Order: sequence, then C-alpha cells, then structure tokens
Amino acid sequence: METSTTQSVQIQHIRNATVKITYADNIFLVDPMLAKKGAYPGFEGTYRSHLRNPMIELPMPAENVIEAVDAVIVSHTHLDHWDDAAQELLPKGIPLFAQDEDDAQIIRAQGFTDVRILGANVVFKGVHLTKTGGLHGTDSMYSVSDLAKILGKVMGIVFQAPGSKTVYVAGDTVWNSEVDETLAKFNPDVIILNTGDARLTGFSDSIIMSKDDTLHAHRAAPNATIIAVHMDAINHTALSREELREYVQQKGIQDRVVIPDDGEILRL
Repeated sequence: METSTTQSVQIQHIRNATVKITYADNIFLVDPMLAKKGAYPGFEGTYRSHLRNPMIELPMPAENVIEAVDAVIVSHTHLDHWDDAAQELLPKGIPLFAQDEDDAQIIRAQGFTDVRILGANVVFKGVHLTKTGGLHGTDSMYSVSDLAKILGKVMGIVFQAPGSKTVYVAGDTVWNSEVDETLAKFNPDVIILNTGDARLTGFSDSIIMSKDDTLHAHRAAPNATIIAVHMDAINHTALSREELREYVQQKGIQDRVVIPDDGEILRL
C-alpha cells in the first residue's frame, strides 16, 4: 500500500487504553472505558485489588468522548477496555469492530446492531484496518486453564490509508513474536503501547507491556513515534507515567517516546 505521509494523524489519549484516533477524515474510538472514578471494584486476584476502578476521572464528560465518532474498535471485552458506561452511552447502531465472532456475539447481546469482525485489511471509509496478534500474559499463565480463560484472546490494530502515516495499536499484549512480525510487516510510523505493567497475584511477570518494552520498541522501530498509555487508571498497573518518564530520560529515548496526559491531543 502506498503510504507517503502527507496527511497528519491526530491521537487523543482519553484515559487508560481509551484513545480517539482521527485518521483519514474518520474518527475511531478504541477501547472505550467511560465510567466515573471508582465505579467498579478492583480486579480480583490482581495487584492492589482493594482499589476501585477506574482510579481517576475522565478528563472530560463521557458525552464529549463519544462525540463525532465514526466507528468503535474493541480490542477485547475486559472491563477496562469495554465497560458498562460505554455500552450505555454509545449509539446502538454505531459501526463497531470486534476481534472475533465470540466477542461480536457478546457485543450484539448488549444491543449493538452493526458489529463487524476485524480481520486482514478490512476497509472502512477508505481506512484499511488489520487485526494483529498478541498474548495477554506469558505462556506459563496460559498453561493454567482457568487463568487462560480469564486472560482470553486479544488483538492489536494497524491503521493504513494512502497518504497517511501507518499507526499500530498493539493492545493488551506482552512482547512476543507476533509483535515482532507486525513491526516487520507494516513498519509503522506510530506505535501505541499499553505499558502499565499490569500484575496478577502470584506471578512475577506482567500481562501487558512494561517500561523495558518501550526501549525494546524503540530499538525495534527506531524511526517510529512511540505513545505509551494504560497507566495510572486501573488497580493492577504497577508502572506510573511519572516512573516511565524518568525511565525514558535515563535511556535517552525521550525524543521518541510520548507519554500523554489524559485528554492530551497529539498531532503527528
């Protein structure tokens, strides 16, 4: 696909993994969690499960988040990516992309009538959307059958359009071969990483990316702009934005890694 970069991309970080991406004249809302602070109990069996979620308020009214959105993308149906508030507020007829038929059936049962399955090179109003792989934890976690069911399947998304920068939303994944394959295949200009270092009780490894993965991403794609999100909002995240900002300064990659505040708009 021709990807000469003439049209800017606007990315607004909302909170946690929720992001609005204005891309080729379309506005996509990815992984909407729109509840007020403290609406839900902490995730059982995770780090700091006594804290209620989300731990911080939205930076704007939820109605403003969904304003002018053309399509919604739900990478997976965990509460911190697709919550009750989003289900109540979003128009039931809005185009919505899910990772597979299982998630699509869940979302249709919630009343949504235009639920589509994301696959390889799905086109929406001139934007090419491609589902990418990932793993929401380590192989050892997935070897425990009950835990594997809880962690479930996840996806990332690549956005492409002629004349626009290629954007890769990695989603809730640890770094694995599927991430390497996506970088090699698409050579993204912008990479959005969920770097909150989310922890389960009894395991030393994270179920998403961590600060070291920001350095890994820069080394794997040195020309890309890396946007680090999924911090400070959910009980089980062990890495804060403040800590990550210190880390990228120490590693000398602060010019390539952006750690946006809630509500911040980036034009790339």
